[in-house]
Amino acid sequence: MKENKIYTIIFTFVISFTFVLILSIINSMTYDKVLENQNFSKIRAILNSMGIEYKDEKEAIKIFNSKIDQIEIGGLKFYTTVINAEKIYSYIFSGSGLWGTITGVISVNENVDRIIGIDIISQNETPGLGGRIEEDWFKNQFKGEHVKDKIKIKVSGASTDFNKENSSADAITGATLTSRFFINIINDSLEKIRNALRSE
Repeated sequence: MKENKIYTIIFTFVISFTFVLILSIINSMTYDKVLENQNFSKIRAILNSMGIEYKDEKEAIKIFNSKIDQIEIGGLKFYTTVINAEKIYSYIFSGSGLWGTITGVISVNENVDRIIGIDIISQNETPGLGGRIEEDWFKNQFKGEHVKDKIKIKVSGASTDFNKENSSADAITGATLTSRFFINIINDSLEKIRNALRSE
C-alpha cells in the first residue's frame, strides 16, 4: 500500500514536470512572435487612429518607422506626425471597461479640440455587445469629432452619430455600460493630453 502511494506521487510529479517543461519550451519558442504581434497591433492602431493608410504589415512598419516620431511631454509618451500641415498627437490609453482593461490609441490635433481618430489595441468586453467598440461604425463616430470639453454618450438607439460638432457619440445598443466606460476612458485621456501639452 505504501509502495503504491510512493509510485503515485512519483508518477504525478513526472507527468507534471513533463507538461511544465513542454509548456516552457513552447513559450520560449513563441515568445518573440508574440512580442512581434503585440508590437504590430500597437503600430496598426496608431496609424489607423491617425488616418494613415497602408497595404500590409510590411508597409505599415515602414511608414511607422519613417514618419512617426516618439516624444515625451509632461510625463506622457506621444507618437507624432504632420498630416496636411497639421501636427497630430497620438496617445496610448488604457482603462477599465465593464469586464476588463480596454487599451487603444486616440489621436488629436495640436489644440486638442478635434479627435483625428481612435483605434483599439485590446479589449475583453462581451462579443457581440460591448466588444463592438472595435467595429468601424462605432470608432468612426469619433473621427473628426469636435471636443468642447468632454465627449458625451447618447442612448438614442441610432446606429451612429454623424454630427461632428456636438461632442457626443451614440452608445452601443445593449452595451450602454461598456459605452459609458469607454467614453470615460476617452475623456480621461483627453484631459491628460491637454494637461501634458499645456506644460510644454
